[in-house]
Amino acid sequence: MLSRVADSLYWIGRYLERTEHTARLLDVNLSLMLDQTPAAAERRWERMQTYLAWNYEGIPQTYALVQALTFDVSNASSLVSGIGAARENARQVREQISSEMWEQLNRVYLQVKRTTMDQMWQEPHEFLHNVLKEGIHLFQGITTATLSHGECWHWLRLGQFMERAMATAILLDVHFAETGGTPDDQTNYLDWVGLLKSCTSFEAYCNVYTADIRPERIAEFLLLNAESPRSVRFAADQVAASIQAIASNTLGRRGDRVKRLAGRLQASLDYGQVDEIMADGLSGYLATIQQQCQQIHTNVYQTFISYPVETALV
Repeated sequence: MLSRVADSLYWIGRYLERTEHTARLLDVNLSLMLDQTPAAAERRWERMQTYLAWNYEGIPQTYALVQALTFDVSNASSLVSGIGAARENARQVREQISSEMWEQLNRVYLQVKRTTMDQMWQEPHEFLHNVLKEGIHLFQGITTATLSHGECWHWLRLGQFMERAMATAILLDVHFAETGGTPDDQTNYLDWVGLLKSCTSFEAYCNVYTADIRPERIAEFLLLNAESPRSVRFAADQVAASIQAIASNTLGRRGDRVKRLAGRLQASLDYGQVDEIMADGLSGYLATIQQQCQQIHTNVYQTFISYPVETALV
């Protein structure tokens, strides 16, 4: 596969996962505003900007903040920018993806582009949930159903789960650092429920632990659960599987280092124990996870995408 094709497929996966993640955070924050005090809601919006590594100085109002994160084309973190970047990458590799995939992604893009902020603000949940979250989920389902599960599919999966692993680790890191890890009062309880809903994991968590909200259990579920599709461990398993498949299909190149890095990330999560992680410091553990993800990303590029010409001749 041409490196430019692999690059575009990888970033389609990342941009769509990032956009769905941002839409979910916006939806949860807007919903929780109905049950929280203005001071608690303000803290949640500040925390969200930390999640996204983004700060919009001088715009404290919720309406303006949501507008900037939704329709501001000059903001790379906005939903319209993410959908637009994914669509542009898909346009460049239309011959590699199914027509159904292109049609669905183009449909979501056009729905977002023709929606105004005033229209969205009347029913924000309908726009964020029905148009964006379900639209992206439908694209992912169409991809699984219509695209051959070969190298193209694995590049899309690699991008999707790389983004998910890092996003979930950042959510946990910021949330535990700012809440102190205790659901002692109603405000904090709602924040912990919001964290689970931000990962579409509240019902899944309750199926495992009931509705007993405990920080260490939330950390265990979102970090180490092997069956939850939103956990870091599940994402790491998918990353390792896709890297293995890509490496086996790429003749003439050495993918041993990137496979080892993915295997190391897998092992740290497979054999991790939440009590040991919490005792040693959750923040340090999550920082290591994020660093390992970044190393995998860098080495994927060096090995498969931006490698020197001489490497292709080996």
